[in-house]
Amino acid sequence: MERISIHIGECHASARGEIIETLLGSCVAVCLIDPIQGIGGMNHILLPGKAAIGSCDAVSRYAVNAMELLINKIMDLGGNRKLLKAKVFGGSHIIPCISRANNMGRINARFVLKFLDLEGIPVLSQDLGGQEARRIYFRTDTGEVLLKRILKKYSVGARELITHKRLRSKVEETGDITLFT
Repeated sequence: MERISIHIGECHASARGEIIETLLGSCVAVCLIDPIQGIGGMNHILLPGKAAIGSCDAVSRYAVNAMELLINKIMDLGGNRKLLKAKVFGGSHIIPCISRANNMGRINARFVLKFLDLEGIPVLSQDLGGQEARRIYFRTDTGEVLLKRILKKYSVGARELITHKRLRSKVEETGDITLFT
């Protein structure tokens, strides 16, 4: 079975039965499948919302654009939009020094779930939030997903937290004061 790796702003769909994989932190991946036709695909979303008109940025990095692109790819392969089912992953709070309320992972996850609800696409399963990165493997013909967690001690966020604590302790150390006159 062929394995396809996607990255930020990319999506892939197949009617042949492939395994699509991606690595997620605060990004969100949506796996969609038409279970009757066995046609599925996955996207890798960086930002909520949609790209500005005339934007030079990769529009498929934005949730609305990425979702419509994936849905259209599945329909072009013979999938039925009314039969689509979703599995949603990612949205981690990777960088601990950013507040949980403003963390992009939470915002991405909330946006994608709202989009799917408004489009009438049921979410069969989800694994969102937390502080760990995830590697997702999605089988396009069956909808099966294998999720592997990346241990926090190896993540960028963990290294960021260690550095933050070390620097904070240095700042809080008392020292001699020299006044210049």
